[in-house]
Amino acid sequence: MDLALFISKYYICSLGDAFSLMMAFDTRPSKTVAVEEKESILKLSIRQEEALKFLKEHKVSLLFGDTGSGKTEIYMKYFEQIIQEGKRCIFLMPEISLTPQMSLRLEEHFGESVVMWHSKLTPKQKKIALEKIHSGQAKIIAGPRSCLFLPIKDLGLIVVDEEHDDSYKSSSRPRYNARDIAIYMGKLYGVNVVLGSATPSLTSYVKFPFIRLKGGHFSTNKTFVYERSLEELSPMIMSALEKTLQANEQSIVFLPTRANFKYLICADCGHTYECVFCSVGLSIHQKSRAMKCHYCNFSQAIPQVCSECHSPNLTSTRLGTAEAVKNISEALPSANVEQFDRDVITTANKLKKALKRFNDKESDILVGTQMLSKGHDYHGVTLAVVMGMDNLLHMGDYRAREKALSSLIQVAGRSGRAKDALVLVQSFNEPFFKTYLENYEGFLEEEKECRKELYPPYKKLCRILFADKNGVKAGDAMREMESKLQNINDIEVVGAGKCSIERVANKWRFEILLRSDKATSLINAVNATKVRLAEIDMDPIDFG
Repeated sequence: MDLALFISKYYICSLGDAFSLMMAFDTRPSKTVAVEEKESILKLSIRQEEALKFLKEHKVSLLFGDTGSGKTEIYMKYFEQIIQEGKRCIFLMPEISLTPQMSLRLEEHFGESVVMWHSKLTPKQKKIALEKIHSGQAKIIAGPRSCLFLPIKDLGLIVVDEEHDDSYKSSSRPRYNARDIAIYMGKLYGVNVVLGSATPSLTSYVKFPFIRLKGGHFSTNKTFVYERSLEELSPMIMSALEKTLQANEQSIVFLPTRANFKYLICADCGHTYECVFCSVGLSIHQKSRAMKCHYCNFSQAIPQVCSECHSPNLTSTRLGTAEAVKNISEALPSANVEQFDRDVITTANKLKKALKRFNDKESDILVGTQMLSKGHDYHGVTLAVVMGMDNLLHMGDYRAREKALSSLIQVAGRSGRAKDALVLVQSFNEPFFKTYLENYEGFLEEEKECRKELYPPYKKLCRILFADKNGVKAGDAMREMESKLQNINDIEVVGAGKCSIERVANKWRFEILLRSDKATSLINAVNATKVRLAEIDMDPIDFG
């Protein structure tokens, strides 16, 4: 009840919305499952032992450990000790990175007492998992943000891995952030909360005590080479891929865009093809011979001539994963190239099989989006190609630098685990990446100064959205609320107007962005001025 009340007050939603997140407790008396005392086979290094001691001493703490520095071993050792006390643990991971390797490691060590919970489970698998939770057999419940709301008694620890990840923030009402809810739950239930990341968010770095784990298990070297080029498969990239293939080694290629190309444009009259329901360009999917909207899933056939001037000169911009796979396969016919994104990896089983093929060396090159960078273990990667970094760096978002640097570090961290590796970065911003690539702490210290007096963690933000099929109605609602907000002293109206993507799913969208020193000021202001169409997003992370 307390948790639901907090969610409804802080995220400004109904109590019903807050309760809709939660799974009911079983009212039948649960059996106590005895814990077997057994010798631990987990051996930590002196530095890891120090880190574990530090995490136990603080109610909320940050484990700031480089990729491969052994964060997972520390979590597992902590889980062991909590289970011995007869308590249970929640292990949160970003949805996209529910890696088969992680579940395998947990199950190998903890056996039947591990339950994996995520949206890709079948109804039957969910039923079995819930029975294990109700009976007390499940001691470690691992999965994405929905794990927080499972009926878990005797909670002893919450671990939020990859705490910087945006997928912890819900994009539908209630728009909660699972990392922040985990911290609140820790306070509510009197349990420790551990946040872990190789590239922690500035908010966590500033707010909580942290312990730094440097270096990794891998004594390999990584060489970074920067190419001043637009986002394309340049001769330099193709040559590096070919050399790696000839050496019988593997490569990963990171692209921020799914599908074949992002947009279709007429070279003669400049006409672009937009979704009929959203004000965004349609992405080209050659495999299904369609142009699709990545917002509302509308699709139409790919036109052969321009619908405005009837010219056949239709060109595409911004390379996507499917097009990159096609181009690489044509240039390197002996290579087995696989696409690794949400268009292809639609189930947990497909993820497992794709990773197995890659680690068994059945595929040579993986081409993917953010999914590539998320905690997966690739054993033999000696080349990582990172494209589109400048697009991330120049997004209209106060965290653009943090996101771009974090993405590069995470993708680069997937290479050079067994042998020396080359990381090819396509960017016109070499000085920025070069300065902070090996010094993320230095970047966070500088970023602190840039954000003071302006952005989180020093200020609180609130985004208010208005959407309606009638654009006039949505605009009027925004203006009505904005004029009321202008009269409130302890908040600042940063801006109000049309959303950058003006229409989604046939609804016209407007927004107001508020800033204040305190969350309570924002909550009070919104509650006092709220109009019917207003949808509240506290602590927003999406400004597109």
